[in-house]
Amino acid sequence: MIYDEWNSNQTFTIMKKLSIVLGFLLICGFTFSQNPLSKGESQLNLGVGLSEWSVPFYIGFDYGIDRDITLGAELSYQHYDRWSDNYYNPNIIGISGNGNYHFNRILNIPRKWDLYAGLNLGFYIWSYPHNRYPDSHTTGVGLGAQVGGRYFVSQKVALNLEFGGGNEFSGGKFGVTIKL
Repeated sequence: MIYDEWNSNQTFTIMKKLSIVLGFLLICGFTFSQNPLSKGESQLNLGVGLSEWSVPFYIGFDYGIDRDITLGAELSYQHYDRWSDNYYNPNIIGISGNGNYHFNRILNIPRKWDLYAGLNLGFYIWSYPHNRYPDSHTTGVGLGAQVGGRYFVSQKVALNLEFGGGNEFSGGKFGVTIKL
């Protein structure tokens, strides 16, 4: 993460939450249990996210490079209004790539579900329209991890929930996935 002040308590808290979520998703995976996105197939993801700054909007693309592995790209945007003595309202644009391992085959998860985890690497562009800001958040690279799942409501459309940490859009995402 790109933060001026970061301490081990915050890192421990995030890792503890991520471990709990990952454990919960793995338990759910064993309860339900084939990757809906096969090698050579692609899907579009779009939705909203959670972060400590504001509500980001995102659009992404995933491509199946193996029956259990996907590579993807994502474009995201968020605007943050902060009212204080020094008013500032940055726009944050994220361009990132991700790789995910899908646990469906090894956990024998039904095709309506897709359980995955992976890493992402992104470039985040911070711009300040009023050029007055008390923080020193700047454009930079962010490395993060994510764990998520999808529930396919039809053969082509799924609801997606993802939790992550380690980059400017840490928190979670909720959206729709459309197989192309």
